[in-house]
Amino acid sequence: MAGGRNTASAVGWGPVTVSFAGYNRAWASWIASRLEKHGQQVVLQRWDITPDSSVEQGLRDLLLSEGRVLIVLSEWYFRLGPRSRQEWNSALREVVPPNSDRFAAVSVTSAALPTASAALGAADLWGLGAAEAERRLLARLGITPARSAAGTDTQGAGGGPRFPLEPPAVWGGVPRRNTRFTGREELIADLHQQLQLAEPGAAVATLHGLSGVGKTHIAAEYVYRFAPEYDVVWWVRAAERGTLREKLAALAPALRLTTGREYGERLRAVHDALRRGDPYFRWLIVLDGADRPDEIHDLVPAGPGHVLITSQNREWGEYNSALLEVPVYDRVESVAFIRRRAPRIDEADADKLAEALGDLALALDQNAGSLNDSAMPVDEYIELLRHGADVESGLKVAADFQMTYYTAFSILLNRLREDKPEAVDLLRLCVFFAPGPIPVRLLRDLPIRDMPEQLAGLIEDPLLWNSAIGKLAQWSVIQSDPQEVGTEEPPGSTEIVQMHRLVYQAVRSDMPDDEENVYSRVVRKILAAADPGRPGDTRLWPRYAEIVPHLSASGALDSTNPEIQGMVLNCLRYLYLSGEYLTGLRVAEIAGEYWPRLLEPGHPRLWDLVHHRTNLLRATGEYTTTEGIDRAAYETLLADRGAGDLLTLRAAANLASDLRNLGRYAETLELSETVRDAYVELLGDRDPVTLMAQNNLALIYRLLGRFQDALDLDLDTMEIRRELLRDRNNWTLSSENSYAHDLRLLGRYDQALSVQERNSEVHRTVLGPDNPQTLRAEHNLAQCYHRAGDRTRAANVLARLLERCERVRGDFDPLTLRVALTLSNFERQHGDLDRARDLSERVIGRYRDRLGDRHPYTAGALGGHGLILRASGERQQSQIEIEDALDGMTRAVGPDHYWTLGCALNAAAARNLAGDPEGAAELSRVTGDRAASGLGKHHPLTLSCRIALAADLRNLRRRQEADKIEEEGLDALAATLGPQHPQTVAARSRTRPHWDFEPFSS
Repeated sequence: MAGGRNTASAVGWGPVTVSFAGYNRAWASWIASRLEKHGQQVVLQRWDITPDSSVEQGLRDLLLSEGRVLIVLSEWYFRLGPRSRQEWNSALREVVPPNSDRFAAVSVTSAALPTASAALGAADLWGLGAAEAERRLLARLGITPARSAAGTDTQGAGGGPRFPLEPPAVWGGVPRRNTRFTGREELIADLHQQLQLAEPGAAVATLHGLSGVGKTHIAAEYVYRFAPEYDVVWWVRAAERGTLREKLAALAPALRLTTGREYGERLRAVHDALRRGDPYFRWLIVLDGADRPDEIHDLVPAGPGHVLITSQNREWGEYNSALLEVPVYDRVESVAFIRRRAPRIDEADADKLAEALGDLALALDQNAGSLNDSAMPVDEYIELLRHGADVESGLKVAADFQMTYYTAFSILLNRLREDKPEAVDLLRLCVFFAPGPIPVRLLRDLPIRDMPEQLAGLIEDPLLWNSAIGKLAQWSVIQSDPQEVGTEEPPGSTEIVQMHRLVYQAVRSDMPDDEENVYSRVVRKILAAADPGRPGDTRLWPRYAEIVPHLSASGALDSTNPEIQGMVLNCLRYLYLSGEYLTGLRVAEIAGEYWPRLLEPGHPRLWDLVHHRTNLLRATGEYTTTEGIDRAAYETLLADRGAGDLLTLRAAANLASDLRNLGRYAETLELSETVRDAYVELLGDRDPVTLMAQNNLALIYRLLGRFQDALDLDLDTMEIRRELLRDRNNWTLSSENSYAHDLRLLGRYDQALSVQERNSEVHRTVLGPDNPQTLRAEHNLAQCYHRAGDRTRAANVLARLLERCERVRGDFDPLTLRVALTLSNFERQHGDLDRARDLSERVIGRYRDRLGDRHPYTAGALGGHGLILRASGERQQSQIEIEDALDGMTRAVGPDHYWTLGCALNAAAARNLAGDPEGAAELSRVTGDRAASGLGKHHPLTLSCRIALAADLRNLRRRQEADKIEEEGLDALAATLGPQHPQTVAARSRTRPHWDFEPFSS
């Protein structure tokens, strides 16, 4: 047993240690006073568990004290940590029963507690009067009341702690408790600790934040939770100095102070009584809505008690108050609150509503209340909000705050307009950026000559600028956050300002139309000036990331200005290259609604928009859709501009990409060669556009199994890009990845790995770990590790890679499916067969949905699934799927294609297992001959076919022929891959070779 004496005599004379959660200090103090009255020695110990300790250890540590341990049970006691109920139940069962004579408990809550807490045999004190609670307390500890102590305690102003269930002696102005109060636990705990730990006379804390964020309700909840710790609770509306003086003076009669009728005299008496703590030492004064600290700070009481202030104005920090910022709800709290306010709204709709309202408590309350009283679908209501519909008249206001959040923001804006008009000018500029962070540098980069007069002075004068920013931050209208400054950034250039989305709405609705046009035009110019003009340069991507969020809010997407339309196209190019496909599609779709009305038919920028949109769609796997769009564009341009026009050639290249992804390789090859040759003639063989066409031609060579042709083209492209661009340019890196891929497919595994290890590392550095191009490079690296025989590294890369693809790209992105299929193949051979099957079935289902049964990817994935079934012992179904894969692949790409040869290798093994050794041997022989002809006699797939043929001949008892073929195959494998390569070792041990399908990057 840990600590203490486990004897009756030790228990009888020892002190009592009262263990309590911080929220229950009032109960602990009252219990201590009752026990001390009856002659018991008491030690108060606040219960706490450090993150690195366990509940069990915490309970055992309580036993290190002498005598008994009395635990004050409440929901707060079990929330500390926080720890699960399972951990609590386990710890209580482990520690309490063997030490039952050391532990006792009282319960001071009606909430459900962990079941194992019953072992403590708690006396229930909740809902009782003081006398009965004391009797139960003493009975639980086996203490006989001392006669001398009976009736000697008056409990109150001078007689010790008040019984916690009795209300404070003085209580005034406190609003009713909000029965729908949700969350804010950490904030309330911080507030409680701030006030409790403050030095006497310095316990002043201010809850500050945007109007409607919930400051008043948090203060009220604090009052009700901790009322037992105070003898006086006095709540005052503090918006005006005169009202505050009057309400504080009204405390005099409640404190039974002898004063005259003049409230100035009463106010002085109240301040003096609070300062001295007479007649009550424990007091709490709440100053609600105290937004003018400069006018009322001298009225804040001082003394041993606590002052809690709620305010929009953070300037209270200048008047010796601790500041606690009240943020908007986090999303979990928002959803919980909405569902309590409007039970008809389900969790998904609550999440949507919270997003639309920016998690602002007052807006959630009023809009959810309105929705709960109507049958309108939440989606329809949100659309009304987004389009600025007037919903204010239908909002449900509360009795204690009888104005809508629209009105609250209007009052705030009027106050700002009076105090600092230039701050409102700055707000009006900011609302034509999107809600969220606005880099201040963007505002300051626009030449002053392009600014309207009221903004030019603000931007040009640093003192005026800082004053406006400071005023907005002071009133919690914006947050101004200086970011970390790099060595290349001047001071102040990385400052960020942001405001709540509902403030945006309030400011915009307050603006005349002519001013809206002025400010929005300025923001569009700011964004255009910020465009670096090189979306393909990865070093400039952070600049584009600053611009993109603001395209819609600024009106850039429906602008007629050619410069701004060019900026939008550059942003679309950036979004495609950086992998932000869904964001790019949203931008392209909005621009696509406006531009056909703004530009004449056939305008080049309309074709540019089509080009970027189909690139983005294709990247998400929408190949059928893009094929229809690109074919129409190509045919139209061909008729209007001719085959040699650059726009026509670009449309042809896009159409070739669609056909390639749809598995129509012969058509793709013809069109890709035509495009490449035309670009060479028009632009030369070293132009970036020509090199892109050459890259695409190499890709179709790879897909057709013409690996040496692909290698030659990729090597040429890579060398030219290294010369024209730089080694770390993203296009150079892409060519290098393709080159390593070609080497791997040709069986030159060690050389491929040497190239790809460096390539992947540079990709991560230049493009970041989650860029699609980086993910493709790491997939190639995993395959290189696997083919080179390093299974451990392959497994580590693949597992991390799939998790990242699913997180960044989604479960059904083409790249995610490609990685999932590779991992399925790997798990089948070296890991978890069940996981391999799950991954394989997911990929097959998606390929069938998107690409159809006749696509080579579907056939290849089906063949891999057949291998999994064979490994699982389901031989009959396995053979069916493997044969179907061979038939499907033959139809899709022909009998001599690399993929078809791989499917045939697997089918030969299936036939052998099915009792058809003749059919197996014939298929192995034909497949080996075709592989030797197309890939070369020493390609790993060709050698696998030879080893398989030897096995088939051995089954036919043609051992001499089998041994000869096997010996030749083993010698060739050892020479090509090395004697210790896993494929060589497996062949030497006569493990039948197989082939794994791999979709190629396109």
